[in-house]
Amino acid sequence: MPKTSARLLSLLSLLQARRDWPGSLLAERLDVSPRTVRRDVDRLRELGYPITAFKGPDGGYRLDAGSELPPLLFDDEQAVALAVALRIATTTGAGIEEAAARALTTVRQVMPARLRRRIDTLQVTAVERPSSRPAPQVGSGVLTALSAAVHAREVLRFDYAPPGAVDDRRAPAPPRRTQPHHVVTWGGRWYLVAWDLDREDWRTFRADRITPRTPTGPRFTPRELPGGDVTAFVADRFHGREGGGDWPCRGEVLLDLPAADVSRYLPDAVVEELGTDRCRLVLGSWSWPGLASIVGRFDADFEVVGPAELKDAVARLARRCAAATTGTPASAPPPPVA
Repeated sequence: MPKTSARLLSLLSLLQARRDWPGSLLAERLDVSPRTVRRDVDRLRELGYPITAFKGPDGGYRLDAGSELPPLLFDDEQAVALAVALRIATTTGAGIEEAAARALTTVRQVMPARLRRRIDTLQVTAVERPSSRPAPQVGSGVLTALSAAVHAREVLRFDYAPPGAVDDRRAPAPPRRTQPHHVVTWGGRWYLVAWDLDREDWRTFRADRITPRTPTGPRFTPRELPGGDVTAFVADRFHGREGGGDWPCRGEVLLDLPAADVSRYLPDAVVEELGTDRCRLVLGSWSWPGLASIVGRFDADFEVVGPAELKDAVARLARRCAAATTGTPASAPPPPVA
């Protein structure tokens, strides 16, 4: 049988994992008798943990929320997980960097020596994708207000600053009225996914440009998000395929490379195998020159199937590449074909 202190920690961990625990199941998980479970529950109550008993065929115990914070107990894995989470929290752009660093210091001070050594040797560096513009910071109060409205399913009103507005002398726009659905992160920024009541359509709003208004509006019944999945919905929006639509420019080429090699680098494209070293590639982009450059990055011969706009973009790109090596102006007409 495990020691009392270790058993109490295990019991507390189990009680935190789910709302209701039948007493017989707790005894089985801890490998003790139901009587021992009752005694251990009494010990935890003396330490300040609000544990209530419920009756019934599967009578057991429940850890309720209390008005006072009892001593926190972590097992080794939980302590390491907490340290990793706090280190990464300093790069989320949620305005909690300093608080997360202070929390990590506080947690470390109360850890036993063996855990402090594990945490100190765990050096985690969160590397963000390179960007020409730093990700804007969002106040934790804004994120809390957005998340609370999502959780309560209440209409949210907020002022929404126009892009790059620092000293905007225009008349202020009326507040936006939305039914908030999700708070998400994408590319180092925070966004609110919501149904815009005035425009009667789904919208994504940058959280750093939102100033919530109080009080919130009435409760609402959540609408079904297009596609039913917030991850796919947000990816479609930021890839230019709103509501499951399509890219502004889409073309087809035949590429002299194995399909398996191409698909690894173009997860959003349709790649069809045509032979051992040849494939059909259908992909999209924001512009025809951009689409031509995507195809041209592969070190292989290719043939443009269509449309004509993609053929013209590839021809212009070829002239520019030739001008870069010969000094001939790219705007010069192509030489006559013999």
